[in-house]
Amino acid sequence: MPRCVKNLLRHNSRMARVLSHHFISVWVLLICLIIGPAAARPAPTEGPAVAVFDLENLSPDHPSAAGMGELLAGQVVDSLKESHRRVVERQQLVLALEELKIGSGDLTDPSTRLRIGKMVGANHMIFGSFMLLSGVVRLDLRLVDVETGRVLNACDRSTQNPDPAEWMRLAREAAKTLY
Repeated sequence: MPRCVKNLLRHNSRMARVLSHHFISVWVLLICLIIGPAAARPAPTEGPAVAVFDLENLSPDHPSAAGMGELLAGQVVDSLKESHRRVVERQQLVLALEELKIGSGDLTDPSTRLRIGKMVGANHMIFGSFMLLSGVVRLDLRLVDVETGRVLNACDRSTQNPDPAEWMRLAREAAKTLY
């Protein structure tokens, strides 16, 4: 075989190897582009839907902490969402309250709250309270089955730290123990 033909074949085989490496690289890149976004998606929410009511302020000497119940409930919701729980949005609860023409005073009745839970499609509800007494903050949460009204789990946390950020941390921690 003439030398020029041998050189051409050798050159073509090198070229074929280079092209095959580029071809493989392009395919790997395409696969990464297709699969990458799917892998980066958060895990889907799991389990029963849960609704969280504002925590009730039972502090005898601190009625001014009224907005704290909503803030603490928000921390519970955030913790549940981080754990990939299905959480009924607060706006749905507000709409159900308006539709039933229920005032905040009527929410002390557990059967009313359970009825609202059913309306918004919740399987479970979280009720709770907090109390500031003699420098100690106590937080109580209950996980309740909407169909039966049975308490499935309960927890409490307390701290002597007066910082509201610590109270919010307690609410998040307590929420994680309910499921």
